Amino acid sequence: MQNFRDWLGTNCQGRKLFISDNNGFDWQFINWYFHHFLGANPFGFSSMNLGSLYKGMQQDTFVNFKHLRDTKHTHHPVDDACGNAEALLKLKAMGLKISFV
Repeated sequence: MQNFRDWLGTNCQGRKLFISDNNGFDWQFINWYFHHFLGANPFGFSSMNLGSLYKGMQQDTFVNFKHLRDTKHTHHPVDDACGNAEALLKLKAMGLKISFV
């Protein structure tokens, strides 16, 4: 967790956003591990759902973003994170206002 926090400090400026496909599931683990091992969560107390961002951009609650992934969704954490990052980059290319710096 210390390495993760250090990486965030090196690679992210300003407010850090936790964005996940299933943020209700993923967030509980990230939040617990940061608080348990380091005493604080660098993301603060909120997260965003990747699917909800896409639904808002499309103005349609029935659309799904998963076709935007290039990496197959295998439920392996690295594969899933890569696929979600690919989708988020495509949302940015579609006009989502987000900074990765």
